[in-house]
Amino acid sequence: RALASNNGHPPPACGGARECRTPPELGDCIRAMVLLPPFCPLAGLNALRIAGLRATVLLLLTLLIKAKIRIQAFSALGIALLLLQTLIALAVLAPLALAAIAAAAYGLNQRSKAA
Repeated sequence: RALASNNGHPPPACGGARECRTPPELGDCIRAMVLLPPFCPLAGLNALRIAGLRATVLLLLTLLIKAKIRIQAFSALGIALLLLQTLIALAVLAPLALAAIAAAAYGLNQRSKAA
């Protein structure tokens, strides 16, 4: 029954109380966007969206590369600081070790003289 009253088309989604059809220009534009986007006046919006997405991807790739370079740079800096810390520790501990060895030798020498 509904198909017969609507010229063979299914009833509209709005319940049939009023016609819910898109204006002919918009319908043509939607079909043109699906088939041939350059011929639709609203296709510029799609081009802007694509350009925006490309810019976003380029920005994210730039930030990723920057972060990778920063990680490598700080990793190299960390290795250099670790090496410096090790050298400082050896420079401080070597004289202490020599003083401990000299004290042990002196103590053994004093014991052998006393005996």
